[in-house]
Amino acid sequence: MTLGETMVTFLPSRPGRLADVPSFDRAIGGAESNVACALAAFGHTARWVSRVGADGFGDHLVERIAGYGVDVTAVHRDPDRPTGVYFRTAGDRGTGAHEVAYYRAGSAASAMSLTTVDLAAVRAARVLHLSGITAALSDDCRELLHELTAPAPGRPTVSFDVNHRPGLWRDREGGRVLLELARRADIVFVGEDEAEEAWGVTGGPDAIRRELPEPGVLVVKQGEKGATAFEGRCTGERGTGTFEPALRTAVVATTGAGDAFAAGFLSATLRGLPVRDRLRHGHLFAAAALTAPGDLAAPPARDHADRLASLDDDAWGRLRLGPGWTQADRAPEEANIP
Repeated sequence: MTLGETMVTFLPSRPGRLADVPSFDRAIGGAESNVACALAAFGHTARWVSRVGADGFGDHLVERIAGYGVDVTAVHRDPDRPTGVYFRTAGDRGTGAHEVAYYRAGSAASAMSLTTVDLAAVRAARVLHLSGITAALSDDCRELLHELTAPAPGRPTVSFDVNHRPGLWRDREGGRVLLELARRADIVFVGEDEAEEAWGVTGGPDAIRRELPEPGVLVVKQGEKGATAFEGRCTGERGTGTFEPALRTAVVATTGAGDAFAAGFLSATLRGLPVRDRLRHGHLFAAAALTAPGDLAAPPARDHADRLASLDDDAWGRLRLGPGWTQADRAPEEANIP
């Protein structure tokens, strides 16, 4: 189960400034729906809850996401507010040349609240995946996430991706709000760079764990190096984390890789796999996104992912993945794999 805003994304037909790009291709983009689509494509039951406008863009989003096998019956159509859209350049988000133009102010999703969302549908799940983006959309959205993360009997396992987006916050409260929400969640995903930017935490995964001792599972994403997962509540100065190196991939685009990682980790969690395999499935799903354009990429087939996740450490370290690897029985750029 996921809840959050999805927008129509316009991807440039060629590199360059937004002012110079002559045309765009239409796609979809939303952190939470990306997770739902990846989970559904991998064979899980997934539902996306949100609000979209009663317009053509809303039709497009609902139809595309349903096409991945996601349950969209709890998506409400708003006759008075539009579906959000955004345009971006071809460059990666981390470069100085990257531009994004959002047209989401007053969108249908920003009106999500305790009274406009089907709370029963949201809570009827094993896992509820949320992100910090939603909390930044409006005061009502912030109140909604506060309620959904509140301790309560029968609450689903709450997964929270910090997803710190400074440009979305209208005040300086963003870091505090995100930290409060993360501390109330059961599973938390956060990048080292986000922790430093939002909370001023430096010193690597152990320092982040000391800042966030409450979640039963904390996953610290460390960029190209890999990711570290902590299990159990942190009661001492130093947590015990499991590190798993990231895969080496021929990167096409980085957008959506973090969402894909969360989907892979959650998929393996739902299947009861050990922490090493949960991290490896996260890396494999992320590699599928990294080697494809756009925000969404189909994950590998389950038996393919399981085979790669079971490799020994040496074989895992030698693995190379390039575009199209998820469509092959054996990834075309797998190197020296027994």
